[in-house]
Amino acid sequence: GTDDTCAHLNMAYLLMFVTLLHLITLAMLFIATMEKSWWVWDGLENSDLWYNCRFDNFTGTWLCSSSKESEWLPAVQVLMVLSVVFSSISFLVFLGQLFTMSKGGLFYFTGLCQIFAGLTASSAALIYTLHNKEILPSSKELTSGHFGYCYILAWVCVPLLLGSGVIYIHLRKKE
Repeated sequence: GTDDTCAHLNMAYLLMFVTLLHLITLAMLFIATMEKSWWVWDGLENSDLWYNCRFDNFTGTWLCSSSKESEWLPAVQVLMVLSVVFSSISFLVFLGQLFTMSKGGLFYFTGLCQIFAGLTASSAALIYTLHNKEILPSSKELTSGHFGYCYILAWVCVPLLLGSGVIYIHLRKKE
């Protein structure tokens, strides 16, 4: 009857929602990991997980140098890359399960991968929050700068990753 149709429709919407959420979060995670804005000074200078960059007004280009080695930066880099990897694996496994898993199966592995992605991203952002003085170039005054949008994106990804992980764990395959 109509109850079955409603249940199927709701499940289809939930499936579309969780897939879209996953893709958006994965894109944000990738941008947060690769883009040049974890810390910003006056819009003319910024620092990310890989480089410190300064805008040269004379040439109109960004001049970048590798971020100096600190004991904390590699940890943040590895955790953010791991987060992208976990979320990517999670998505690929989810797509595989959609086509191969039997009816009524649960997406446990997909959900756990998303939750691990959320935990690694939160660990990276937390380490960056607590140790940015050691991570950033020592020549610069931190009080004149602020956290950039990539840092904020990393934090925004955390509840989205954890939330979608929980949704996946409760999601059953319907056919």
